[in-house]
Amino acid sequence: MKKLFGETKLPFENKEEIILRDYLALERTKLANERTLFAYIRTALYLILAGMTILQLNNFESIHWIAFLSIGLSIIILIVGIWRYTKLNRQLKHYYTNSNDLGIILKNEQN
Repeated sequence: MKKLFGETKLPFENKEEIILRDYLALERTKLANERTLFAYIRTALYLILAGMTILQLNNFESIHWIAFLSIGLSIIILIVGIWRYTKLNRQLKHYYTNSNDLGIILKNEQN
């Protein structure tokens, strides 16, 4: 079950100081993670919209089950998106726990 959801513990542990290149890569990863969350939210909103539209069709009452399925899937997709976002954020914070030293490192590189 852990392999299915990717909950295996990664053996990586950062023992070196963070340099500017690593800091910028971390920021790009954070932004990509946010974009992915927004894609999950957008998909969930489209499915809710489709479900509500199908519910509004009076002549097609036999396919209302598709509307409820669409709304249910949108909730599941939203939960999965938020879960993946928080999981990656926790991993990124774990990898770079020495972020307090970042200002000192960046100043040293500029000199």
